[in-house]
Amino acid sequence: MEQRLSLVTLGVANVGRSRRFYESLGWRASSVGGEEAAFFQLGGIALGLYGRSSLAVDAGLPADGAGAGGFGGIALAHNVRSREAVDALLAEVAAAGGRILKPAEEVFWGGYSGYFADPDGHPWEVAWNPGFQIAADGSIQLPD
Repeated sequence: MEQRLSLVTLGVANVGRSRRFYESLGWRASSVGGEEAAFFQLGGIALGLYGRSSLAVDAGLPADGAGAGGFGGIALAHNVRSREAVDALLAEVAAAGGRILKPAEEVFWGGYSGYFADPDGHPWEVAWNPGFQIAADGSIQLPD
């Protein structure tokens, strides 16, 4: 696994309201995401806004946050350069003792992703997104 953080996704109560908040601070949203999600370029990484319960379900976690291992409202993402790299990285994580929360699968936005939890239960998405360019240094670039 390359030492890289691609995306921090916040699970929010209302995507539109949160998007307007960040835009009122002068941030410019990417053209991707629509009404279900919003993305902002932050240097070499991105901030994503996604419905809190939808993000929990996407990560394979209880949406209500109840109990040990419940959803804390944030997910980290590590984007990779190919679809095959998602499966390879999830296998590497499992071999290292990580817990697979959701096996990799084709996703509605046109990519391929899965989730794992680190030893403390923090959810990480491993994703191949054909719309996000990854530079040689590992930084991602969102579409305008």
